[in-house]
Amino acid sequence: MRKKGRFEKVEKFVERMKEVQGEAKVALAKAQDIKRYADKHRLEAVEYKVRDLVLLSTKDLKWQMVGRRSEKLTE
Repeated sequence: MRKKGRFEKVEKFVERMKEVQGEAKVALAKAQDIKRYADKHRLEAVEYKVRDLVLLSTKDLKWQMVGRRSEKLTE
């Protein structure tokens, strides 16, 4: 004979965990779909070789350039 009140909280907990697991599966499937789409539309990475000429931005180097002669390059 099983007492209903004794395991009621456990049963509620198990039901909630099943709901959470279902929500997690849906979120995981959505994330996988987004990743598949992103992978399908991404561009191949450019491969540079030694001695290739490239243009570099100094936008993020301002803190390193302050007070040096090349400060004009940071504007």
